[in-house]
Amino acid sequence: MIDQKTLAYINLYAVLGALENLCELVPEAGALLTNKKPLSIGFDVKGGPSATITFYKGLCKMTDGCSKCDVKLPFSSPEKFNGLIDGTVTPIPSKGYLHIGFLLKDFTALTDLLNKYMRPSEEDLKDPDFFRINTILTLGVVGVAVAQVANQDEIGRFSAAHTADGSVMIAIKDEAAVEIRIKDHHFVCLKKNPEKYRASMVFVDLQTANALFNGTVNALTALGTGKIEMHGLNSMLDNINRILDRVGLYLA
Repeated sequence: MIDQKTLAYINLYAVLGALENLCELVPEAGALLTNKKPLSIGFDVKGGPSATITFYKGLCKMTDGCSKCDVKLPFSSPEKFNGLIDGTVTPIPSKGYLHIGFLLKDFTALTDLLNKYMRPSEEDLKDPDFFRINTILTLGVVGVAVAQVANQDEIGRFSAAHTADGSVMIAIKDEAAVEIRIKDHHFVCLKKNPEKYRASMVFVDLQTANALFNGTVNALTALGTGKIEMHGLNSMLDNINRILDRVGLYLA
């Protein structure tokens, strides 16, 4: 079973949050943003998450809450917000009608580009640069989704309750890493290489990471053949892997 509230947290922080990385990795993404001054869009989900994405100079940054946004998009339920992500709901701004052009043109074009990278065709993945960006973006989405499932999903919270404090690194060797930081059973994902950590899960190359993310390779098989390296506190890794199983259901 998938919890709609948990899915809303994943869709906001993990999926839309990937726009930050998209703008950093893909020059085409930044070129889509035509605003000359900082412009922010707030997403306010009743009974769910609330965050603002600020766009400026071809880049964007997500922050919690939306009290100071230029454009505000309210959603009456997590289900309605999830409908925005799957294309079945068209939001109506409660604030910022003067910026509707940016919302309909720039922001829509940017999310369309994100969708291209996150749901690629087989032909797209034949391009090495596209393949690399797709894999790095997916690592970030998966990392943030781990934190949201651990904090929001009932089964995820059970695993989180048995996870020791500290950081877990999930990385693609020589490419990118995320830090899952745990404190009092609350999870936060930072899209960076941690300075120190108690456990690590490292994919030896982009191909292994991509195959694992897409479910075309079994994790146990990859571990047995040395394609995944795990080090540190086993109990932390066991719980992270249980949460990753739940993440797979939400991101399917």
